[in-house]
Amino acid sequence: MDIRFTKYNLLFLALSFVLIFAALFSIYNYGLRLGIDFTGGTLIELEYEQEKPSHSEIQKSLEGLGLEEVSVQSIGERGILIRTVVVSEPLHQKILTNLEKMNYSFEEQRFESIGPVIGRELREKTTTVVFWALLLMILYITLAFRRMQRPLSSWQYGLISVFALFHDIAIPLGILTFLKVEMSIPIITALLAVVGYSINNTVVVFDRIRENLINRELNFKEIVDKSLNQTLARQINTSLTTLFVVAAVFFLGGETLRYFSLTLIIGIIAGTYSSIFLISSLLANLDK
Repeated sequence: MDIRFTKYNLLFLALSFVLIFAALFSIYNYGLRLGIDFTGGTLIELEYEQEKPSHSEIQKSLEGLGLEEVSVQSIGERGILIRTVVVSEPLHQKILTNLEKMNYSFEEQRFESIGPVIGRELREKTTTVVFWALLLMILYITLAFRRMQRPLSSWQYGLISVFALFHDIAIPLGILTFLKVEMSIPIITALLAVVGYSINNTVVVFDRIRENLINRELNFKEIVDKSLNQTLARQINTSLTTLFVVAAVFFLGGETLRYFSLTLIIGIIAGTYSSIFLISSLLANLDK
């Protein structure tokens, strides 16, 4: 039995707009927190053996070192992440010495320093890469389906793919900003992977619609429903197998991969939803 996706197109559109609005509100309200990859600074990650000190105790122990700003964040039950300005190796050792004086046993897991110039360069290059990736993918959609003239033009398919991409990127960003996660290179990489994943699902649906347009006995909504039903099993199976792997990384990959895998999980779910429900709704409404 085929599912009539286009029958509930207004419901799916309303749900998508609510999710996008909530994501944009979260981004506006909490803002994008750029990590040291883009702003420059130093990260020190510590893992305490048993009990860990409070944030105020850590900040107080570092007061006499002349650090302009110190941010302390908990990671899991015994982890602590200290973020501050770029520090030299001698100052790094002084920080560790002051922390050891608190009589809490710990082990340093990570020490990273990135200068402001490198951070600015990474920010500019990341913006350029994201812009060209989106532009080339949209151009590919328009050219690949340029001969689909009944009843929509190729540029309308490109427009739908743009909106679906916006949907698939806005939702993970909204959730990450709500969780106050800092944007880093791994998260940007995950978002680009979500873009590619979303485009792939969209192309599969559009390609099946192109094949079914040969049938002149069906109207456009029926063709969209038929195409989605034909690709539904493939999309769900592909998404589930990918989610199993990413979920394993999320639970077993450690703290450094936690938000990278979370971004992929949210993006894949959003991309699967958009390629099935959102695309069908947009096609049905553009046909009107």
